[in-house]
Amino acid sequence: MYKLKLFSIKNLFSPFVAAIVTLVLTTASYAASLTPVTHTPASPAPETPVQSIVPPAPASGILVRGSATSAGVFGERTFTGAFKDEQMTGFNPNYQISVGDKIIVRLWGAYSFEGPLTVDPQGNVFVPNVGPVPVLGVKNSELNSIVSAKVQTVFKSNIYVYASLESVQPIKVFVTGYVKTPGLYGGLSSNSVLYFIDRAGGVDPARGSFLDITVLRGDQVRKKINLYEFLLYGKLGLIQFADGDVILIGPRQHMITVEGQVDNPYQFEFQENKIQLSQALSYAKAKPGATHVSIIRMQGVEKTAEYHPIGKIEDVFLFDGDVATVLADRYPGTIIVRVEGAHSSQHALVLPYGVRMADAFERIVPNPSSNVEAVQLFRKTVAERQKEMLGASLHALQAQALTSTSATAEEVQLREKEAEMILKFVEIAKNVEPKGQVVLGSKKIAEKTLLEDGDIIRIPEFSSVVMVHGEVLFPNAISFREKAAAEDYIALSGGYTQKANKAKVLVLHQNGVIEEDADAQIGAGDEIMVLPRVDTKKLEISRAISTIIYQIAIAARVIIGL
Repeated sequence: MYKLKLFSIKNLFSPFVAAIVTLVLTTASYAASLTPVTHTPASPAPETPVQSIVPPAPASGILVRGSATSAGVFGERTFTGAFKDEQMTGFNPNYQISVGDKIIVRLWGAYSFEGPLTVDPQGNVFVPNVGPVPVLGVKNSELNSIVSAKVQTVFKSNIYVYASLESVQPIKVFVTGYVKTPGLYGGLSSNSVLYFIDRAGGVDPARGSFLDITVLRGDQVRKKINLYEFLLYGKLGLIQFADGDVILIGPRQHMITVEGQVDNPYQFEFQENKIQLSQALSYAKAKPGATHVSIIRMQGVEKTAEYHPIGKIEDVFLFDGDVATVLADRYPGTIIVRVEGAHSSQHALVLPYGVRMADAFERIVPNPSSNVEAVQLFRKTVAERQKEMLGASLHALQAQALTSTSATAEEVQLREKEAEMILKFVEIAKNVEPKGQVVLGSKKIAEKTLLEDGDIIRIPEFSSVVMVHGEVLFPNAISFREKAAAEDYIALSGGYTQKANKAKVLVLHQNGVIEEDADAQIGAGDEIMVLPRVDTKKLEISRAISTIIYQIAIAARVIIGL
């Protein structure tokens, strides 16, 4: 047996075949994503039932949960190479001159000299005709005055001095502890601690601490660094490094997770075993719409849940391992409904939540052109669901087309051409946007319909024409005729084309009701759609394509042929 995806060597060089293979893999991946996966967890130890004090959400309420289910560690994106690629060579007034630094000295007046001088192992720079000038440990901001004072002990008058740090000493620093790549790293003595940690791959987010970073020189602690102060408030504090200094990253401390309606859904590290919930939210930055916080506690074998309004969390604490989810839990007060079409009222209505369309009708002012009996309702959630169902049908069609078997080499070639047409059809169909119309029928039925936020009510105009399109010779708008059926209007449009599927004639009434009958009674303003016939060798594929064409015609009121 030959398979569609197994072509001859010659065909393998075809760009179309390459596209087929790619789509086979894509289809298989999509199918795998739709297959439910059953996980068999290890038998856990007996656990105390969850103690929940979360009040049940009312059926009519809105509960917005967070999308973050596996929050990363706050600060883990800090060390991605942005610090190690740039060295800090700017002027630092508190930098202390050390051995190996280069100082540019300029003298003019009674004596002239200009040149770079290196600080020797004794901590001096030797200025010609002046002698050694001790500068070791001198702050950068005081360097010029120190050199000037020394020069003026030799030249009493008519001498001018300018001294400036030209370049700092190259050094090597050890970075160790809980970093990704401990080691000895070179840099400049003026570089920041972030530079050297970045060179070592950054703090290991699974084990290392962002709060416990120590700079050592021998047995002496030079500086303790909390990176949260830098990440949240921009406070770092520069430190001057020397050869052999050690940067030690301590172990990760207590962790809590904050997710949901926050700008920073992360795991946060704290030095104490417990912290106030308000402090954690100051780091996570709750969004304006947040109203409540649910807390899941994992203390020993007992798992408990708590639920608190954000306005009453002063005395609420989080402990190591807790997960806090910030929620927007509120009842909807009002909704906004747009009104389009033929009417003389405002185009946006603010209505109470749970209102029916009859209440909206009381605020809609019709005009002489308004066909209120054919009122239409369009809903975003319906359009989204129609799009999902269409996408599933298209993926199923791809799978059928690209995995069909063939008995002969000639049939393989036919399948290749057929698959090419199907793929073009799928690509066009993917871009179709459903309208999301809710079929209402009469105004009496429509009045009982509940409205949702974002709904669109459309009042169509009275019309004197009937639209005929699809597989007819002359798609057109035809004047309405009393007692004429769909077949009569199709005949006035030149009749069926050779590709027409005479069994699939749709009548779309203005009120959204759809009939699949060429003898259906037609009203003014209705549409007649003649769907195309699908000719393929595979009955299953023909049915799938026909179903998709039908879906698109109903959902988007357009006709797409193969």
